[in-house]
Amino acid sequence: MGAGFGHRSGGQGRISQWLRARRPKDTGDDARREALLLAVASEGLPLAPAAYPSGYGCSCDRIGCPTPARHPVSFAWQTQSTTDRAQIERWARHQPQANFITATGMVHDVLDVPREAGLEALERLLADGIDVGPVAESGGDRVLFFTATRGTPEDEDEWWPCELDCHPETMDEHPGLRWHCRGSYVLVPPAQLPGGASVTWLRGPELALPDPLTLLETLTDACARYAGQEPDHLTAWPLRG
Repeated sequence: MGAGFGHRSGGQGRISQWLRARRPKDTGDDARREALLLAVASEGLPLAPAAYPSGYGCSCDRIGCPTPARHPVSFAWQTQSTTDRAQIERWARHQPQANFITATGMVHDVLDVPREAGLEALERLLADGIDVGPVAESGGDRVLFFTATRGTPEDEDEWWPCELDCHPETMDEHPGLRWHCRGSYVLVPPAQLPGGASVTWLRGPELALPDPLTLLETLTDACARYAGQEPDHLTAWPLRG
């Protein structure tokens, strides 16, 4: 991992000026894009370059790419991911169209839910006075809740498997709640997707990362209502071996 990995400054408002207008048009400004990426990295979230839209497809050379503009450009993205300012500046300046991913399960996890369920849950969590960390809207159909990780306990024997774990190649198997932890990643704002969709912040990355378990029940309930089902908390909570 790059230098500075795992550091979170906890500073509030340091990137507020960059978040006031967070719509797709903002990502066309190279300086603003770079500043947003550096702000994310300064909070300890490791980044690596990702593909970007090319027409209605993907910038990669894979015919029929199943996740256009949503995947890293390198197979070594886990070891490539870094918070090093100089490296991120080089990537951003030499690859001005590139999206960026953040590797999960090291400093942070991401709870990834359908947009309608996510917005409902976010409103409920805030109304209940629960600390909610960074939140992003992805592609107009998903909402990403950034949390502290539970994937790297001090005792590796206590690492827990979970039915909600989401790996990049199995995302279609998790249409409801996806839990991105070790071995996974998500796009980080600002990012562009085919068809003019984007990934933008609803709540900025300067916010403290909450424990995922403080959000999980509300997110599970909202996803169940969205799917027209009864909540099933027994399959929603992490299983410990």
